Amino acid sequence: MDVRRTGVVKLAVSDEQRDALHQTAEQYLSCANRTTDYCWSDTSFTECKTNKRQVRDALYSELREETELQAQLVQAAIRRAVEAVKGVVERWKKGQRVSRPTFTAETMDYDTRSATFYRRKASLSTVEGRVECPFVLPADSPTPYEQYVLAEDYKLRESALRYDAATDEFYLNISTQRIDDNDAEVPTDTGHPDQTVLGIDLGVNSLAVSSTGTFWQGDDYDHWCREFEKRRGEMQQRGTQAAHNALLRLSKREEAWRKQYIHTVANEIVSEAVEHDCDVIAFEDLTDIRERLPHAKWHHLWAFRRLFEYVEYKAPEQGVSVEQVEPNYTSQRCSRTDCGFTHDDNRHGEHFCCQKCGYEVNADYNAAKNIGLQYARKRTHRLRSSPTSGSGDAEVDLRVNGGTLNGESHQPIAGD
Repeated sequence: MDVRRTGVVKLAVSDEQRDALHQTAEQYLSCANRTTDYCWSDTSFTECKTNKRQVRDALYSELREETELQAQLVQAAIRRAVEAVKGVVERWKKGQRVSRPTFTAETMDYDTRSATFYRRKASLSTVEGRVECPFVLPADSPTPYEQYVLAEDYKLRESALRYDAATDEFYLNISTQRIDDNDAEVPTDTGHPDQTVLGIDLGVNSLAVSSTGTFWQGDDYDHWCREFEKRRGEMQQRGTQAAHNALLRLSKREEAWRKQYIHTVANEIVSEAVEHDCDVIAFEDLTDIRERLPHAKWHHLWAFRRLFEYVEYKAPEQGVSVEQVEPNYTSQRCSRTDCGFTHDDNRHGEHFCCQKCGYEVNADYNAAKNIGLQYARKRTHRLRSSPTSGSGDAEVDLRVNGGTLNGESHQPIAGD
């Protein structure tokens, strides 16, 4: 039997956090209402758009560009709007009077990536970055939060942040599902109890490199970026109204070309993961990538972020999750599991040569393997320390060119 429980928790927010949450809700509601505008038809319910994937593909990039929301929140807003339209369409089919759904209440849906739960606080994604809000829990114990959210026999599903205008307070409705080995709702054994990860390295010379040895070169991308830049410069020098109009048209073509190019690479990365039976695609954390790649131009940084976002929403449809890991020393560390030596002299441009064991390989391929191994270590640590998980340790394999490496066998690096 499917047993679900919801724990309602009041949040203690500062004035700065309150402003960030209100701004986030405003943009979230804007995305949801934009989606219903796109989906709705006043003439016939057959003309209403209710396919989540098609709607997301049509709107995601545009809404992502127009807002400061994290990718997961944009997708959540789209999903909520499509579900609302589907519900109205069902009533319309029964002959009931209906109208286009409109969202006004400050309520946002968070998944386990956009919200992280600790014992006494939650970390929530906002337009101003992450905010950590302590819980206001009653003195009586056990609270619903302790009974369900912190319990080992319940797993987190999603949560909804709700603003109560009457009390000027924020609340989290945290949804959980009971873990039961005999429950048909719990995912069954797929024959692969452990995880296999595909590591992806992003760079200037190669737009992306996988731990399986597949390279997505950036030459073609760079070439056309230079061509578009050259054409913009020529039009700007003319200074005429006609040139200005042509510049606007060129900008739209360039934007469409960039998005299509990155979509193609994203699709191929997901296919690479599926082909090699990978459960996870691991990217490096892009937070400080500008500092790590000082020679990267703006169009490189744009491509890195969009590529991650596109893979992040495409991969789950194929049963593959997407994670980010700390990129510390992935370029300087030897990826051989019996070595792991780290030194600045190991890497020279596109060539990697370990100063300790002599292992020589393409530097980006070496980094891609290290990113996968970094996830393996992160995954084991997360399962050991998570207060809401009763899963225990899990073995994580890294998919490489010619087989797999077990993340557990990776030795500590020099200086760790």
